[in-house]
Amino acid sequence: MSTVIDQPVEARLVAAAPRMQSIPATLHYDRTDPFAVRMTFPAPATLEGVEVCWTFARDLLAAGLVDAEGDGDVRVRPYGFDRTVLEFHAPEGTAVVHVHSADVRRFLASTSELVPVGLEHLQLDLDHDLAELMRDAY
Repeated sequence: MSTVIDQPVEARLVAAAPRMQSIPATLHYDRTDPFAVRMTFPAPATLEGVEVCWTFARDLLAAGLVDAEGDGDVRVRPYGFDRTVLEFHAPEGTAVVHVHSADVRRFLASTSELVPVGLEHLQLDLDHDLAELMRDAY
């Protein structure tokens, strides 16, 4: 069984212009980091011309399908029935994208098949992680 899920999604960049530009993005989940998801935007879709990856909590993404969630760098909220808004806040500015809620639900269902919600802790090797921290501290 694979330990990684990568799901391409179409994101619509919300800009000052009335028409939203469509950009490719990828939702990513790795069983070795069971509490997190990543959303990656390829270099051509970013202002800096380099790939940009945002990491945030899987439960934030799930909760944002139902109600506005997040008060930090990443915020998620529903927009009507079929869209979900993700806001990415950085010192350089804020990017706001819309994605199809069905794509997010399908992605979250796949992640739950890989690691059921509430059982993420079973994927962690705390002894190994603590040993790595201690090794790096010396």
